[in-house]
Amino acid sequence: MESIYREQILDHYKYPRHKGQLDPADRSFAADNPLCGDRIRIDMRLEDERVIEANFSGDGCAISQAAASMLMELVQGKTLAEVRQISREDVLEMLGIELSAARLKCALLSLKVLKVGAYGLQEWVED
Repeated sequence: MESIYREQILDHYKYPRHKGQLDPADRSFAADNPLCGDRIRIDMRLEDERVIEANFSGDGCAISQAAASMLMELVQGKTLAEVRQISREDVLEMLGIELSAARLKCALLSLKVLKVGAYGLQEWVED
């Protein structure tokens, strides 16, 4: 069963969904994992507090890029309230494999970036 998840991770890594920056975007935030060099930026376009388009950009390992790609598929059409409810367990379930502590940070980087954007905290963080 884990091999199916590994294939899915490699597919999202090689052929990422919703990759590229949105310009203009209503919400954007970027962060990196200094331990491994992963970088993720997420841009969202909103209409009535609903994500009508979300893209990611950046680079990094297969886990970080696949997790970002999977998250972008998940958030399309969701309200910001629904996006805020996405948990680390949801991301880990999507990935479907056991991860070491170091790989866990890779997998959850895009969730961190997504949550900051969904809560609109980037203005607070940048001040």
